[in-house]
Amino acid sequence: MIADVMLAALALIEHLPMEEQQQRLTVVQEALCWLGTPYAHQGRVMGAGVDCGMFLAEVFEGAGVIPHTEIEDYPHDWHQHREEERYLANVERYAHQVDRAPLPGDIVLYRFDKAISHGAVVLAWPQIIHSYIRLGVVLDEGLRNHILREAQVGVWSMWPSSEVTA
Repeated sequence: MIADVMLAALALIEHLPMEEQQQRLTVVQEALCWLGTPYAHQGRVMGAGVDCGMFLAEVFEGAGVIPHTEIEDYPHDWHQHREEERYLANVERYAHQVDRAPLPGDIVLYRFDKAISHGAVVLAWPQIIHSYIRLGVVLDEGLRNHILREAQVGVWSMWPSSEVTA
């Protein structure tokens, strides 16, 4: 299964510069290592517990794409009561929104309630991996999951060249 995901991801990015391909595949591989980790609010320990925001931080740090990032304490339901884009601000420390189909290693963000409050790593679109409340880190089909499809806001990327499509 992991080999199939990696091959599908590579097929989608082989037109990109080699260094970017390697980084993106490392992100995909790192994300897959987290499969089965239980959901834990503000957790960031592989195998023990992680939430969706900390999952993104740990995956991109583990892949060597970003440095260790401290994320300010946040209540689990902040997005239900405030419109402040706290989650988005953390993602935009390193990533920028792109106007194209998601590529492996990109981030897809979702708005629930009043603010963007969920994110996932793209494996081979529409396949994503994310930490979902009550389920933990799971594979999902971003377009087939109607809850995610209806909440999707857009795609963010760490790589500047990824704005150019083949």
